[in-house]
Amino acid sequence: MGDVLSTHLDDARRQHIAEKTGKILTEFLRFYEDQYGVALFNSMRHEIEGTGLPQAQLLWRKVPLEERIIFSGNLFQYQEENKKWRNRFSLVPHNYGLVLYENKVAYERQIPPRAVINSAGYKILTSLDQYLELVGNSLPATTPKSGSAPILKCPTQFPLILWHPSARHYYFCMMTEAEQDKWQAVLQDCVRHCNNGIPEDSKVEGPAFTDAIRMYRQSKELYGTWEMLCGNEVQILSNLVMEELGPELKAELVPRLKGKPQERQRQWIQISDAVYRMVYEQAKARFEAVLSKLQLARPAMEAVIRTDMDQIITSKEHLASKIRASILPKAEVCVRNHVQPYIPSILDALMVPTSQGFTEVRDVFFKEVTDMNLNVINEGGIDKLGEYMEKLSQLAYHPLKMHSCYEKMEPLRLDGLQQRFDVSSMSVFKQRAQIHMREQMDNAVYTFETLLHQELGKGPTKEELCKSIQRILERVLKKYDYDSSTVRKRFFREALLQITIPFLLKKLAPTCKSELSRFQELIFEDFARFILVENTYEEVVLQTVMKDILQAVKEAAVQRKHNLYRDSVVMHNSDPNLHLLAEGAPIDWGEEYGDSGGGGGDPGVQEAAPVSEKRRRAKQVVSVVQDEDAGLPFEPAPGPPSPSSPDSVTELRGLLAGDLRAESPPLAGPLLNGAPVQESPQPGLAPEATSPPASPLRQLPSEKLVGPEPPKPSDQETGEQVSGPGGRPPIHTTTEDSAGVQTEF
Repeated sequence: MGDVLSTHLDDARRQHIAEKTGKILTEFLRFYEDQYGVALFNSMRHEIEGTGLPQAQLLWRKVPLEERIIFSGNLFQYQEENKKWRNRFSLVPHNYGLVLYENKVAYERQIPPRAVINSAGYKILTSLDQYLELVGNSLPATTPKSGSAPILKCPTQFPLILWHPSARHYYFCMMTEAEQDKWQAVLQDCVRHCNNGIPEDSKVEGPAFTDAIRMYRQSKELYGTWEMLCGNEVQILSNLVMEELGPELKAELVPRLKGKPQERQRQWIQISDAVYRMVYEQAKARFEAVLSKLQLARPAMEAVIRTDMDQIITSKEHLASKIRASILPKAEVCVRNHVQPYIPSILDALMVPTSQGFTEVRDVFFKEVTDMNLNVINEGGIDKLGEYMEKLSQLAYHPLKMHSCYEKMEPLRLDGLQQRFDVSSMSVFKQRAQIHMREQMDNAVYTFETLLHQELGKGPTKEELCKSIQRILERVLKKYDYDSSTVRKRFFREALLQITIPFLLKKLAPTCKSELSRFQELIFEDFARFILVENTYEEVVLQTVMKDILQAVKEAAVQRKHNLYRDSVVMHNSDPNLHLLAEGAPIDWGEEYGDSGGGGGDPGVQEAAPVSEKRRRAKQVVSVVQDEDAGLPFEPAPGPPSPSSPDSVTELRGLLAGDLRAESPPLAGPLLNGAPVQESPQPGLAPEATSPPASPLRQLPSEKLVGPEPPKPSDQETGEQVSGPGGRPPIHTTTEDSAGVQTEF
């Protein structure tokens, strides 16, 4: 690989890439500095005026899954350096960076991981045909002839490939289809989480950045949704540079590549990855420098806004009225002819899969709580409650149990409307809806936890506890129905705006945009950092279509077609004391109600350990995806039929009532995911990888795993290598060094 990079990325070309990148970054960062002042003003105005949004009925946890491991297990990884497959022990910490170790022993001995992969911007592919098609489309001139050897051979029939348009690709394979399904669900969760890399609570920097991206691309006449708006700010900025730089380099370098088509494809992937890393480092340095400068200037800007808030608002409203008088007639005609007739069709396409997904969230939550209630009845009441609640508290982050909810969004299509409104991909809307599903599930679970914890303070008997669980469940479901309706309506409005506004701006640009410069003189110089003509113009355009969007969503709610509450139904402070309960310390179910501290293993050893040590162990050992020797994932646990299988709510309630009157025989065990059945090794694997991969991490005795503090990637998710326990600095290279450490994106 070194020869390829030294040949095609010599010093002169690297200098050219750095200059081109610097030019793009300079232009973008001007937009970002402009948008920062506008976002700061909007944020401070919002704090003063508020928006009057309906109050959420469910609680939300402030620090979900801190110090937890989402998933862990073994998989085979293809090493491009030596063209061999290696068995790796892999785990996914709470911030969803895939960590790869040499093996399980390396993890236990705190040896630094070989790689930490940030999956923002990646696609998960489950077949070589999908991968070869994407690679061929990226380099049409290098498509291999029919029958020739592909760029990659997989030793099993169950590959998982991480594909990125610019960065390095990663190749994995599993021994069974069940393992492939499980890892696919886990990696999709990683992609979904990492794509959402800009913090939701960033009220100034986040909006300023996304608006700057949009304004920059519109200045290049690129309207519509952008599929690579994923990851943190530096990753998105790198994607922005590569969007412009990539085609130029491809045109220059691809004709110079030598060898067979497969070899030329491999060379281009290496070159593109090397360029992406160069761009990333340069973007990181420039962005952090500008952000630091803006944060230093922020106190002075806030002082001006506080002093002159009324004057700034008046000036902005005056500017908006002048722009409205100029462009409103044209905008209204455009909306009436090109947007309004299609809003109901777009809304219906969004509503069907989204509402199905939120209904599935409700059903999964109901089933999990009901199963837990049955287990409490049949397995000793409060003695097992800590174990069950520990698992339930992590439901929203369980990739397999949430999979049935997320997959409801996959059929989302706009058909012909997608091309009409220049929507390049629906993935941004799918992932946004899926994130809302996860948030609402976690809110429902946390509210249930809080209410149940309060009930336990009364010291109920087993019969009273089961009745309380059922009563609390129904109470939480009512709150969920209201909150999910509010969230879905907001999602529909935002999605309709994201689809229609870029289309309108593009339609109006030839006749309206040239007139905007004359409005600049209406802005006082002292307020020029907080009021921009372009932003005010877009707000006026938004207002022209907003009333049609609000009306369409309101009519959908009136029809009750998708279980939406009407806007007139408002639950103000229906449970005023509930939010006070959330102010206490987080509930540690394993610590308070677990029979052995929640960590498994020898009870004597657990009791001898200090409380802080037991807490640390529980957080390290408990994995959201629990594995037992009880069957394949997505299949019911083996054993005799249990009374926990009825489908309807009525049957389940009746069964609970019956179990309270007469004890049922104990169940075979709590409903857990089974471990995949291992098959014999496949040919083509490296000698040390001939044994089948171990099942994902089981609930092992805690003394076997509590030695190392589980390494995890940076919470900022820059994709950089995590320093090991010895404080080793990150190594910025795509090839393995003497210690075998890689820096991954």
